[in-house]
Amino acid sequence: MPCAVSILDVVKSYTGFRALDGVSLEIGEGEFFGLLGPNGAGKTTLISCLAGLVRPDAGSICVRGHDVIGDYRAARRALGIVPQELVYDAFFTVREALRIQSGYFGIRDNAAWIDEILERLDLADKADTNCRLLSGGMKRRLLVAQALVHKPPVIVLDEPTAGVDVELRQNLWAFIRDLNGAGHTVILTTHYLEEAEALCGRIALLKQGRLIALDTTANLLARCSGHTLQLRLDRGGALPAGLSGEITADGSVRIRLARPADAEAVLARLREAGVAIANLSLSAPDLEEVFLHLVQGEAA
Repeated sequence: MPCAVSILDVVKSYTGFRALDGVSLEIGEGEFFGLLGPNGAGKTTLISCLAGLVRPDAGSICVRGHDVIGDYRAARRALGIVPQELVYDAFFTVREALRIQSGYFGIRDNAAWIDEILERLDLADKADTNCRLLSGGMKRRLLVAQALVHKPPVIVLDEPTAGVDVELRQNLWAFIRDLNGAGHTVILTTHYLEEAEALCGRIALLKQGRLIALDTTANLLARCSGHTLQLRLDRGGALPAGLSGEITADGSVRIRLARPADAEAVLARLREAGVAIANLSLSAPDLEEVFLHLVQGEAA
């Protein structure tokens, strides 16, 4: 698979703090790639280096073969970045902002593409509205539109659905899936791990500026064996002796199982003890569980 983004031994330090400590990874053309990590792990710093906004102290980054420092014009043309911050020009309408953004890349007469972006992101009825009058969710949609206006082959989404409603989230992911299906490479950072699990084929996990995991989503999920049986007992109910579980914030009991079939033995013990169950669910390991294990060092 041809390489869309190559990151080699990237180091970035600030006063008394090393944000990136020798990060290396490659992202193939057409991948839907997840970049995850806790707050302060270095995700945004790495994206800033990729965008050419921050110069690394050491190492190199290339986008489709173009060095982000030595050949920054070509590298920047290949990128469309949706930042976390709500950055917009308050003096223009939505359509004017997209035309101006197109001009930064030397693109003219792309009204049809702008109309399609506005339609797909549910901004069509706001096309002639001044940007400063948009709601927070609408401004987030505008950031996505600006990143896509020059049809970049590599799309970087830094927390794109933070603080947006469910409808936008669904529309956005449908649009991004279509772009990915058409061959665009997508790099996603998000704290909504269910999004990363559903969308990303491969995932890199950063912790304190270092890469601690890089694998397919399926392989990462396989690192956590077993299932979880979650029970809500009737009021006054308690686990019988010999059964142990974790009490969750909502008062449910979470019991780890080596395999799904072990749930029957647990339920049989509860029946024998006369403990009534108000609700139950059985779930396989998810990305949140893998994330916590890796970040806490239990499976790293």
